[in-house]
Amino acid sequence: MFHRLLSVVRRQRNGRGWQKWSSVRSGAFVAEAHSVALPAEAHVVICGGGIMGTSVAYHLSKMGWKDIVLLEQGRLAAGSTRFCAGILSTARHLTIEQKMADYSNKLYHQLEQETGIQTGYIRTGSIFLAQTQDRLISLKRVNSRLNVIGIPSEIISPRKVAELHPLLNVHDLVGAMHVPEDAVVSSADVALALASAASQNGVQIYDRTSILHVMVRKGQVTGVETDKGQIQCQYFVNCAGQWAYELGLSNEEPVSIPLHACEHFYLLTRPLETPLQSNAPTIVDADGRIYIRNWQGGILSGGFEKNPKPIFTEGKNQLEIQNLQEDWDHFEPLLSSLLRRMPELEALEIVKLVNCPETFTPDMRCLMGESPSVQGYFVLAGMNSAGLSFGGGAGKYLAEWMVHGYPSENVWELDLKRFGALQSSRTFLRHRVMEVMPLLYDLKVPRWDFQTGRQLRTSPLYDRLDAQGARWMEKHGFERPKYFVPPDKDLLALEQSKTFYKPDWFDIVESEVKCCKEAVCVIDMSSFTKFEITSTGDQALEVLQYLFSNDLDVPVGHIVHTGMLNQGGGYENDCSIARLSKRSFFMISPTDQQVHCWAWLKKYMPEDSNLILEDVTWKYTALNLIGPRAVDVLSELSYAPMTPDHFPSLFCKEMSVGYANGIRVMSMTHTGEPGFMLYIPIEYALHVYNEVMSVGQKYGIRNAGYYALRSLRIEKFFAFWGQDLNTLTTPLECGRESRVKLDKGMDFIGRDALLQQKQNGVYKRLTMFILDDHDTDLDLWPWWGEPIYRNGQYVGKTTSSAYGYTLERHVCLGFVHNFSEDTGEEQVVTADFINRGEYEIDIAGHRFQAKAKLYPVPSLFTHKRRKDDVELSDLQGK
Repeated sequence: MFHRLLSVVRRQRNGRGWQKWSSVRSGAFVAEAHSVALPAEAHVVICGGGIMGTSVAYHLSKMGWKDIVLLEQGRLAAGSTRFCAGILSTARHLTIEQKMADYSNKLYHQLEQETGIQTGYIRTGSIFLAQTQDRLISLKRVNSRLNVIGIPSEIISPRKVAELHPLLNVHDLVGAMHVPEDAVVSSADVALALASAASQNGVQIYDRTSILHVMVRKGQVTGVETDKGQIQCQYFVNCAGQWAYELGLSNEEPVSIPLHACEHFYLLTRPLETPLQSNAPTIVDADGRIYIRNWQGGILSGGFEKNPKPIFTEGKNQLEIQNLQEDWDHFEPLLSSLLRRMPELEALEIVKLVNCPETFTPDMRCLMGESPSVQGYFVLAGMNSAGLSFGGGAGKYLAEWMVHGYPSENVWELDLKRFGALQSSRTFLRHRVMEVMPLLYDLKVPRWDFQTGRQLRTSPLYDRLDAQGARWMEKHGFERPKYFVPPDKDLLALEQSKTFYKPDWFDIVESEVKCCKEAVCVIDMSSFTKFEITSTGDQALEVLQYLFSNDLDVPVGHIVHTGMLNQGGGYENDCSIARLSKRSFFMISPTDQQVHCWAWLKKYMPEDSNLILEDVTWKYTALNLIGPRAVDVLSELSYAPMTPDHFPSLFCKEMSVGYANGIRVMSMTHTGEPGFMLYIPIEYALHVYNEVMSVGQKYGIRNAGYYALRSLRIEKFFAFWGQDLNTLTTPLECGRESRVKLDKGMDFIGRDALLQQKQNGVYKRLTMFILDDHDTDLDLWPWWGEPIYRNGQYVGKTTSSAYGYTLERHVCLGFVHNFSEDTGEEQVVTADFINRGEYEIDIAGHRFQAKAKLYPVPSLFTHKRRKDDVELSDLQGK
């Protein structure tokens, strides 16, 4: 069949239809730099005339910024934008991506009316096919999230699929999701329309102008050097697509932009005998790894194969992207999948096999935001083949970021600062994108892990823990233990277990949690970010008092839980700070905060040679001793009393443990359970670990992992940054008023916003939910992102969840909003509002009753009760 279809491929590969579709035409609004001199100065210089660069220019100009210059090295929209398949899909797993795509859809729909430029926008709808029950569950989860943010979608039967698209073979389907407002559009024409509108608002656009490098002085953008001369500027935006990586490295102070290009294939056919209607729905058959859309009465079909081909590893590509070499052998699996799905295409004539580069990032999410090392240097790139869908929304959020200092939505999952230089190795990127590209269509069940680029950052105990059965996950390049497999478990079966239901590691984690509750466990938490701030005088305290919301002027040896807030009162970081001496502080933050937190501190700390900030993450191995017998283990190892009378809660002291000196022992565990954190100089790590395990044998010690930690902390209502807390979450919204020094008359970042919020009330509140009618063995599990309903009305989403082994119930954390039934506007959320509601959690379309509470009840965590004996009526908030 494959060879028969190939036999009808004609010489029309370079025929009119293809040229017309992919042609790039620049309007009168584009000035060619060889005929018009570049301006000497600008407020903003944007590099890249594709859909990202033009979207940023469009939105900045709409927000009132002037003196904006956009430079394109070739012709406008002649990069990846030119070859985009033109599919606009809102069905995404991340809420922020759904919102970006939804905004893009609305923007492109009205662009033609605004600019007079035809964009080819046609509302076709999309149908996402499911060949397996697991795929259908995944679609049901997405469907629930789409509906609550106002994007129409529904789960439909195979019969309904056949009605909507009669050419499809549906015999192997178990269901599908229909998103009726998705669209197709000409991406190059969208970019030109955005450029035209931006030009009308005063943006100057120059094509055939290459940026050689960005000029930087004292960590601040000062201008750009082009092949046509210099432009002085305060802001630079790198929207260079697949060239963004090299452009970032070419600066006087390099900027790390981790992305890499792969070849991406799709074919174009002649019209069908009965031409396909222009509004025929787009098909995404992820199990078959293909997508299909109408193209001039025929079809355009491509996909994401299992064996992608990275390109341009050695350096720069050409100025404008040309169609790369055809590779029919490589495309054959996708073609076979297409013919299985649409058998009538067998004899259809092919116009062309398009091969164009697409850029991908290490985690399948785009790169957005300001560089951590150069102020005024912004990035928007690495769209993972979703540039058209994200272009409008991403451009809007980045423009807001530049104009207001922060975007209107939480974009941490896309923030450039989630990566560091360690993810910019060309070898790492080449290997990772070979995994990322197939993952776009792979079924991603909860808690899956990347397989490439592993063992990059490891604790000194890695080999020791690995030999004892540790199963690993990766965070910011750091290997962290998930759980420890007992010798009698089938390791291979456990590794291959992937499900939305009760996982095979359930019993393993249960035994680790039980040990934490009844004896003592050790968790290697070396990946946490660790900074030291010291000064010769009082500078360190003065700076930290302004940067952090809690009072840090505490006696030496005390630990303070505090937030690092932004001007809106939201969490830029949530951390613990120990006062080591009058002039020295030790700061512990989440693992993925290493780059972001460093950049924030450097931004606000004065240039003072007497004030020193040092990243000591690599200097210390961190062991978390959790459980009631932790005190016995440490007492025996240190020959010092460790009872609460001698070592109170939230206290830090340097001690000897075994033969090792200088161990920073802290009476906290990040879970609410009793125990200690040990920060050990790395040269002593193996010795201290061996001593702890040896002495701990008589107390029932064992290793544990982060899954047990997650269960413990959620059961105790401990919120974590990056999961429950973000830049738009304030301490007052999550019950942390006691961690804010509002009544001490000291100024700190975010104080004014919190005072205003305290006066006006909060519009969302972090709440704990305990599922009431949920069968752990048979029902789908909550993982995160599930819609929350109060009295039948949508009020928010879960932010994290875990099985509570003490409660024998699932526990979810999430924010509850109060939306007016009449206007939909947000209203104040009070404790009474939370307590009086009847709640349900939507898991893949099925709603489970849940009890809400605002405070943990200690009695529930001190001893285990049977599930049927737990009276949940007393759990509601006080």
